[in-house]
Amino acid sequence: MPVTQSAKKALRRDQRRTVINKKIKRGLKQAVKQARQKPTKKNLAVAASILDRAAKKKIIHPNKAARSKSRLASLFTKRA
Repeated sequence: MPVTQSAKKALRRDQRRTVINKKIKRGLKQAVKQARQKPTKKNLAVAASILDRAAKKKIIHPNKAARSKSRLASLFTKRA
């Protein structure tokens, strides 16, 4: 357990951020899954937007976002 006051505050802040980050990751997984199952232009745009926002907030690495968007785009071109 944290001893100092600042460590206690950091623990509370980390717990709040963990909840927020998990919510964003869940939405991200759902959007990517939807885009993989039905690679329409709208689904890909939604997934790309969520990937970009997650990368901007440092929830996922920017390179992972770029790689995922590239793979989703290639699925769309294969279907079209």
